[in-house]
Amino acid sequence: MIKAIIFDWGGVLIDNPADALMSHCANHLGTTKELLKKTVNNYIFDFQKGTLLEEDLWNQVCDELNINTPTTNSLWQEAVKNVFVDKKETHELIGKLKKNGYKIGFLSNTEIPTMTYFHDNNYGRHFDEAVFSCLENTAKPEKEIYHIILKKLQLEPHETIFIDDKPEYIDGATKVGINGIVFQDIEQVKKELNNLGVDTN
Repeated sequence: MIKAIIFDWGGVLIDNPADALMSHCANHLGTTKELLKKTVNNYIFDFQKGTLLEEDLWNQVCDELNINTPTTNSLWQEAVKNVFVDKKETHELIGKLKKNGYKIGFLSNTEIPTMTYFHDNNYGRHFDEAVFSCLENTAKPEKEIYHIILKKLQLEPHETIFIDDKPEYIDGATKVGINGIVFQDIEQVKKELNNLGVDTN
């Protein structure tokens, strides 16, 4: 019996922010989105695991690109504030699931400035438990992070469903026994939840 549904953030609770975030940062730094994204990707996993601070990220990225470092205190958080757009239909689904008695979890590969945005906007009110990769020194698709959210929810893997827009992160979840749904659109997600016995009405 399913007792909890766990949600990813980017691409599930909000429109996928990656391109817009890189565009915002690139405009500030005076480089191209493509070049910045390629360089940031070399460091993003460590940034999301909390082992690399934002200041160090920009120092390394800007050194590689031979450009000046950001003039703002937290360029990443500034970008997040400007580009994050909620998927209202997903939040409506969460409301229905909570009303129907399901626990709601949050599991995201999230950088420290993005987590700060989460708390500043009281996002936590939607969730019974939340796990941020930047606080755990582990990230999806590593097994450890899935075990952390299960422990917080006090549930067995088969009692939970994880929804993420990245297939490789769903693969990570299913390897530890969690039911997985790759987010494509809200109606597809509702249908797959229904197929797993979840009441979405």
